[in-house]
Amino acid sequence: MRSHLTVHESEIQIGGRLARIARLAHEEYEVLRDPELVIDGLRRSGIRIDLFTFIQPLSDTTPKYTYPMEWDNLAVLPVSTFEEWFKHQIRFAPRGRVRQAEKKGVTVRELPFDDALIKGIWGIYNESPVCQGKRSRHYGSDIQTVRRKEATFPDRSVFVGAFLAGEMIGFLRMVLDYERKEARLIEFMSMVRHRDKCAANALIAQGIRSCADRGVSFLIYEKFAYGKKTDGLLQFKDVNGFKRVDIPRYYVPLTPFGSFALRVGLHRSLADHLPVSLADSIRQARSTWYSWRFRHVVEDLRS
Repeated sequence: MRSHLTVHESEIQIGGRLARIARLAHEEYEVLRDPELVIDGLRRSGIRIDLFTFIQPLSDTTPKYTYPMEWDNLAVLPVSTFEEWFKHQIRFAPRGRVRQAEKKGVTVRELPFDDALIKGIWGIYNESPVCQGKRSRHYGSDIQTVRRKEATFPDRSVFVGAFLAGEMIGFLRMVLDYERKEARLIEFMSMVRHRDKCAANALIAQGIRSCADRGVSFLIYEKFAYGKKTDGLLQFKDVNGFKRVDIPRYYVPLTPFGSFALRVGLHRSLADHLPVSLADSIRQARSTWYSWRFRHVVEDLRS
């Protein structure tokens, strides 16, 4: 069964086992400008799609369509100048970590898309099989896979690297919207063995500087919250000045089963249906399992 198709120049991704749900393939850094046109194209495609979901642009958070809707959210940082962010928008602790990174020899800079960048990203991906308590989906990637992944939207991508003694120890990638007023932070990683160097904070700081230099008004870092989950990433966003902005997400049934799936909640993940305490216990058990399974690698990184 097809998992991708193009409808009126919009690349659509289809997923789901019970309910087949379609959305923009690059929804994390694109918005749908003409949903009615795409919905009509999906109905005429001849492919089984039960639900189509899309969100409104950040610039327009008041619901404007009559389709079934639920509230989604984004982590949004208003950008004016680097000095405004550093002095007034972040808290004391991340401000200190930016300074610590510099004292520990970490340098940050924008990078061109070239072989050196790809090699650096490949090294970061393959440092550890575990990332934030989960198995890293990038671990084991070869150079060509990394190159293909990073080559999308080359004219709108901004790469920033963090370096220690000439070695790239972290990177972030932002993708600008077509108007160059919003930037989406879609990749952000640093090496586990250099976690004491505060590279993540240095990267965010340079990311803000890069946005300000380009006149970008908002930096978006995925969702602010995922259901009722609370973790270190949410705290990191909060202390670095990102705020929660609620936006409408629409679910358009395209089949009778799609209407049923929406009514009984099949469009949501399993974690959304679990009690918070049980979901937290499962995540902790998963983290413990991966730490044990890859204990030799993890211990080497900590030593």
